[in-house]
Parts: sequence; C-alpha cells; structure tokens
Amino acid sequence: METAITVNDVSKKFRLYHDRNQSLKAMFSRGRRARYEDFQALDQVSLEVEKGTTFGLIGENGSGKSTLLKCMARILRPESGNIEVKGKVSALLELGAGFHPELSGRDNVYLNAAILGVSSKQVTRRFDEIVDFAGLAEFIDTPVKNYSSGMYVRLGFSVAINVDPDVLLIDEVLAVGDEQFQRRCNEKITDMRERGKTIVVVSHGLGALRNICDQLAWLDHGKLITVGEASEVIDEYIAHMQPDRQEDEGVAGNRWGSGEAVIEHIEVLDGQGQPTTRLHTGDPMTVRVHYHALESIPSPVFGLAIFSLDGVLVTGPNSREAGVVCEKIDGRGTVDLAVGRTMLLPGTYDISASIYDNAVTHPFDFRQRAFRFDVEPGTPHETFGGLMSLGGTWEVSPGGATTTAPISIAR
Repeated sequence: METAITVNDVSKKFRLYHDRNQSLKAMFSRGRRARYEDFQALDQVSLEVEKGTTFGLIGENGSGKSTLLKCMARILRPESGNIEVKGKVSALLELGAGFHPELSGRDNVYLNAAILGVSSKQVTRRFDEIVDFAGLAEFIDTPVKNYSSGMYVRLGFSVAINVDPDVLLIDEVLAVGDEQFQRRCNEKITDMRERGKTIVVVSHGLGALRNICDQLAWLDHGKLITVGEASEVIDEYIAHMQPDRQEDEGVAGNRWGSGEAVIEHIEVLDGQGQPTTRLHTGDPMTVRVHYHALESIPSPVFGLAIFSLDGVLVTGPNSREAGVVCEKIDGRGTVDLAVGRTMLLPGTYDISASIYDNAVTHPFDFRQRAFRFDVEPGTPHETFGGLMSLGGTWEVSPGGATTTAPISIAR
C-alpha cells in the first residue's frame, strides 16, 4: 500500500512556566529568570498511515494526540524527527479555528477556505454545497460570534471536507455536533474513503472510532504504545485504562470490574439445552451466564455482545433495554438469553458479557470475548457474505405471473 503520512522519530516539547516575567521591570526586580520545566508532548514517535485509510489516535488527555495532529498539519514544528504528508491537507483542529467572530458565516467560509489554500472562485462554485451540508442557510449572513458551538463545528467541518483534500485531519471537535450532523459526517467520511482520501481522527469516542477507523495508534505521555487494527487496540486500551481491572489468567480476552459480582462462566446451549460451540443458521440458541454475587447487588443490569472474528459488533443487548428488572442478586445464579432462531450467517463469533449497576455506569465485571462459537450453514442458506440473515420472503412477478419463494422469517 502507498503511504500517505510518514511520521519518523518525532519529538516535541513545551515549556511550562511556573512564574513567567511579564515585563523587563519584573525581570530586574526579581533578579532572576522565570522558572519553567519542559513537558515532553511527543517522544520519538514513528508510524505510517496508508493512503485511503481512516486512522485514529487515542489516549488520555495530555498523551500527545492533538500535538501529533498539529505537527501533521504543519502548525507545530517538532524538535527532532520529520513528518512527510503527501497531497493536499485540510484540517479541523479546534472549535472556531480560522474564523473571525465579527464576520458573517458567508465571509468566514471564504476566509477559512483561503487559509486552506483554496481560491475564491473554487469556493464560489462549492458555496451552496458547503452551506447545505452545514445546514446553516438561515444563519449564513449572521456574524459567527452569535453561533452556537455546534454551528461552529458544522460550518468548519463543511468547509474542511468540501475543499476536496487528499488528507483530512480531524480533532475532537466533531463530538460537539448533534446526532444528525454526526451521522452526515460519518456518511461523508465513508464517501471520502471510497474516493481514496486519507483521514486521521483524534477522539475519545471509542465507539465511533471502532466503526470508522481501519487502524489506531495509542499514545501515552507522548510515547507510542501500539499501532494496529482498530478493535484490537481499543480493547487493549479499555482494559488498561480500567482503574479497578481484575486480572484473570484463565480468561480469554480482557477482564475488568470492581468485583462485587463476577461472571464465572459463559456457555451456549442448543435447542435441546445442551452446551455446544457449534450451531447452524436458523437453530435455536440460549446464551447462559453463570454469575456469583459476593454481596447483595440491587437492580443489576446484565449485558451481552456478539462480535465477529474480525471485531465487528453484531449486536449488544442488555436486560435493562429488554425491560427485565431484577430486584437484586446475592450468591450464585444464572442469566439466560433465549433466541428462537439464530440468524447469524456461517462464521466464528465471540461473546462478551457484563454485569453493571442500574445506571449502566459502573462495571462489577466485564469479560471481553470470553466465549467463542461457530455457526455453520443452515436455513436460510445464504452464501454472498454478511453477518446476519434478514429472513423474509422473496416475491418475483415475471410477465404478470407471481412466483413466491419462501424464506424463513426471523422472529
């Protein structure tokens, strides 16, 4: 694959002042220089981003994600190392960056595009498209100082993507947009990927990164921890960041939680109630979770998630969303999710299970990909790819005659 961005041994540091001298008078009266210490934002980071891929940067606040993105955009210059970016770059790095608050949205579109190296003639040709995507036609002649944070982001992102860049750099600001705008952004990002554009995203939204990114880089205190497939890096990062993580050498995958209640075992039962690791499409299935509450837990929420072998989340039901209320658990017990017909297509799948508090904010136990099972061809028989069957019934009406080919319907 052709490389779009090459980061070679890049380091960057900043000075953190404890008592900066604000004037010559202050400097002479104190009789000393201002005290400061160096902060190493990036420490010998090296990575490559392949052309046409979406690449994510994750890590805690202060890990160096935004600094690296600004170095890619040539806003910051590293102390050592170098970054090579091939093609035209467009960046959306900060809320309102490149906007003048006293100017209207219309004027700021031209101003922001000029900063990105786009001529006014090109902007004029794309102006309606930019405004339509942002959804700000009603406010385009209003000074942007009166815009909300979401309106800022929508206009800035619309300009950034409609100047047709080869490389698009996006910082956390996209999280400010509403759900409808984020959906449009994801669709636009998908369209850009299909046209061979390269996208680098910094975000704390791990769910979104899991869906849109091909690869991720995890940074911690300026150092590169790992680069790899998005789902694998996210799973490793989540497990590492859980402050109350429990280690269990006998468990496949990662595990974390505070431990007041634990998941001892997960199994899949066939239509006869027998444990199995092999099913057929269309078979009945029960996922059984064996738990042990070491103390009384009021109103727990049990969750399951099924992943394909390459990390795609197929479904993630939980007992609260199903309207199942458990007053409390104490001691050992089981939780079953019965599925009348397994509509998974042939493949290998992993099951994760969890026990949370009623607000689904505090994990007592979370076992990531702790059980693996296989699905073989069954009914319906579909061979053209995908993860699940829709079931349903095909109906073809050639020449006025009706031919019906029934296919099992998922219930």
